[in-house]
Amino acid sequence: MQTSTRYTDGGGINLPKGLIRTLKARAVLIDMEEGVVNELLQGPLRDVFDNKQLISDVSGSGNNWAVGYKQYGNQYRDHILDILRKTAEHCDSLQCFFLIHSMGGGTGSGLGTYVLSLLEDEFPEVYRFVTSVYPSAEDDVITSPYNSVLAMKELTEHADCVLPIENQSLVDIINKINQVASSGKMAAAVKVRSTLASSQTEVKRQEKPFDAMNNIVANLLLNLTSSSRFEGSLNMDLNEITMNLVPFPRLHYLVSSLTPLYTLADVNIPTRRLDQMFTDAFSKDHQLMHADPKRNLYLACALMVRGNVQISDLRRNIERLKPSLQFVSWNREGWKTSLCSIPPVGHTHSLLALANNTCVKSTFTDLKDRFVKLYKRKAHIHHYLHVDGMEQSCFTEATNSLQSLIEEYNQLDATKGQILNNVPRLSIAM
Repeated sequence: MQTSTRYTDGGGINLPKGLIRTLKARAVLIDMEEGVVNELLQGPLRDVFDNKQLISDVSGSGNNWAVGYKQYGNQYRDHILDILRKTAEHCDSLQCFFLIHSMGGGTGSGLGTYVLSLLEDEFPEVYRFVTSVYPSAEDDVITSPYNSVLAMKELTEHADCVLPIENQSLVDIINKINQVASSGKMAAAVKVRSTLASSQTEVKRQEKPFDAMNNIVANLLLNLTSSSRFEGSLNMDLNEITMNLVPFPRLHYLVSSLTPLYTLADVNIPTRRLDQMFTDAFSKDHQLMHADPKRNLYLACALMVRGNVQISDLRRNIERLKPSLQFVSWNREGWKTSLCSIPPVGHTHSLLALANNTCVKSTFTDLKDRFVKLYKRKAHIHHYLHVDGMEQSCFTEATNSLQSLIEEYNQLDATKGQILNNVPRLSIAM
């Protein structure tokens, strides 16, 4: 008896295994540890990626931003540019670049932000979206505060839009789903061979369930790009996100929240009421970073809905939520909405909310405090200064850039309840 494996594109369309081999992702995969890339090449998606689009080394970056940015950046610059150009040439209509990287390690923070600057130089007219995974306070990489702060300077200067995601938030979300799945009440809801269940259908007991965490980030990108892939009555161009949500060029960090989250964990949860979905999107439990937007100031907000939802449903819920949200005085109607007709597999509707909110400063402040704690003792600084082109002034410039960013958010927070004439003079994005 022959069986055929089928894949899904996130919109409910099944693809035969034979077809998946003819499809190639327009993606460049870079990691200075060949083991990570080799693992991908042995996984179920190995046929999607072209070997010519993979760049790897042997030793890794040693959790050192300077090695990733200064050493490997210079070493692989021409090779990376060549692959980027060839990949971009295959696009009929190049809308933007997505850069996905971690902030705590050396390659993700260093070489990742180096690639970001290359994209700006090579394709200055194409928007650059960055999904950055921030380390938790208990991160096992001791130099992660250095790497993150050094990378933050590059993100602030060279990215058009950044979606910060905290590792700890992902862990907390998965733990909550695990608790629901193992409580007995929802045990039957966990799908066999899902990210939460083993082949014996028992709930996994993983301290760091990376597959499930990565699925959350993948689902964020699926929702973000749904308007470009499917039909809808009110589709949103990707470039409209930056145009509508970033009034000041440096303040381009967006808080993202997803609902339902259970799609990501392969849990069969009954569909919740439509209005509840909008309420959940503004709940802390559905955010991908620890912050409290309701206590801070909104500059703008985007609601990206998938499924059988009407424009009247959107308007009704926006009016219902408005009283509990504080918007800047000069942009009280700062809502951007999109409706895509195709829902995620297994659900009637879903929602991705993107908020440009001053609450992100709490994450940046915590990161700066952890940096200062290490830097005061000059701990591990010599590992960075041994790299050619790296100077101690790089640390000073990075902390000054981060502090300036925090102060800009503080200035806006200080305008709560004030009239337009008292808004501080910040640079307006053109």
